Amino acid sequence: MRSRIVMSMLAGATLLASTLLGASPAQSASSTDIPAEFGTDWHDPVTAAPPVTKPGGTSCEVTVAEAQFKDFTPYKGEYAPPRACGDRWSKVVLRLDGKVKGRQYDRLGYLHMGGVEVFRTSTPQPSPDGIEWSVEKDITRYSDTLRTTQPVEMFIGNVVDDTYTGIIDVKVTLTFYAGGPDATKTPDRVLTLQDGTLTTPRNSERIVAEVYATGSGGGCEEYWYLTVPDPAPYSCKADDGPYREVQISVDGQLAGIAAPFPTVWTGGWSNPFLWYVVPGPRAFDIKPVEYDLTPFAGLLNDGRPHRVEVSVVGVPEGQTGWSTPVNVLVWQDAKSKYVSGALTKVRAGDLANSSTYTPGSEHRLDTEGGHRLTVAGYVNTSHGRVATAVSRELTNTSVHTWADGENPDALKATWTDNETVTVEGHGPARTTRTHRTYTMDGTTTLGAGDRLRTVLTLGDRAATTEMRGGRTTWSRLDDTYTGDATYTANVPRDQRHAVGTTSERYRLSGSGGCYDRSLVTVQGVLTEDSYGC
Repeated sequence: MRSRIVMSMLAGATLLASTLLGASPAQSASSTDIPAEFGTDWHDPVTAAPPVTKPGGTSCEVTVAEAQFKDFTPYKGEYAPPRACGDRWSKVVLRLDGKVKGRQYDRLGYLHMGGVEVFRTSTPQPSPDGIEWSVEKDITRYSDTLRTTQPVEMFIGNVVDDTYTGIIDVKVTLTFYAGGPDATKTPDRVLTLQDGTLTTPRNSERIVAEVYATGSGGGCEEYWYLTVPDPAPYSCKADDGPYREVQISVDGQLAGIAAPFPTVWTGGWSNPFLWYVVPGPRAFDIKPVEYDLTPFAGLLNDGRPHRVEVSVVGVPEGQTGWSTPVNVLVWQDAKSKYVSGALTKVRAGDLANSSTYTPGSEHRLDTEGGHRLTVAGYVNTSHGRVATAVSRELTNTSVHTWADGENPDALKATWTDNETVTVEGHGPARTTRTHRTYTMDGTTTLGAGDRLRTVLTLGDRAATTEMRGGRTTWSRLDDTYTGDATYTANVPRDQRHAVGTTSERYRLSGSGGCYDRSLVTVQGVLTEDSYGC
């Protein structure tokens, strides 16, 4: 947690059962191997999330970046597509392999190819003896960008000096699997904004924007869920409290709303011992917020540039701390040069945002926020008129309590982001409902002998149901992290006498199968790595 007492300690910054066949569980330790407290080394970082499933057949690997990050200089290079695997791929898998040792904060990074952000990540904090980690991501959706030679830029801002000695050494590769992609899933074009504007092909029939929205940079927006309005006596202020909402607009008209995921980086809550082995959900693979802009296709298809803007509700005016790069994915009508259409509905409810401060020996801030938006439109395609309606409803409730000196400091919060997309026209009507829930429940206390303890639970849950004709498919995600770690604050590293237990259980089930993996660590030693289903 963000506390004046420990401010110096804050950090800087598939589904199918066949998945199990390709997974390599980390080796776990017996109880006799567990030390009484953290030492100078611990298990390499590991997450319970499933590896990317990979098809058989011909594959080709290309290295797109290999660099050591020790300052704020980006890596720049050039990518050329592999010739031996053709220019149509069934899957493209990105893999980052990293290593670092010494002392270092967590750092935020990205990889751009041709200006398209294909990957956003953060880094783990190292042990003195050094750690290695890896991340995989399916980036097949960016195939349009990957078919031609592209400039590459990768950035992980870092500080290396006499105190922070960790140089972040990374290698990023792409593996291409030959074969034709599913044309309904892989977009024809991947676009970026040009001076804040978007010009789509005139035969666009489906348009999806994705925004890699992250609150970061070391300031209070890295901990936006803890901010309080005046007159509450707390170190992180925001005029309207902690409610945040990521909005996208087209030509000044609200086009999409979303709840940002409350990512906790690997130094978060003033306690790096929570994250040395098991990071919080999404910390290594930051997922973009997605907006279905298809109702606006008829407007966007006029061949002119249209202004597209992303804003974050609740950020104090003039304050930085949010990064919101935008990619736009477009599916085209191959049999039409021009797809006409119209935007038929934009109905936004009133934005609710109320934070109530109650003073006392225990300060308390109760927050309730929410918003609704429905947009609808149609396009006249070569296969008939297709109408799309998108409805989204957001809610946020939180209770933040703290005592004088922000000790103890506690938050219990829930965010929901419910979305319904209905498509009618070509073929049977299709309705997709997605219910997302994010949770955070934690307390930090500084006790006798400057012993700082953090107890924290994080949840990332989603349930998706698709109904098409008489058929229903579904999937359900439940990724839960729990941690309890204690160390002596305000002393050199070798005097912290840290102890901690962390765990993660990642469950994914649905029409296609099941994946269930659990991890447990004690004092940095992996004591359990088990599979369910």
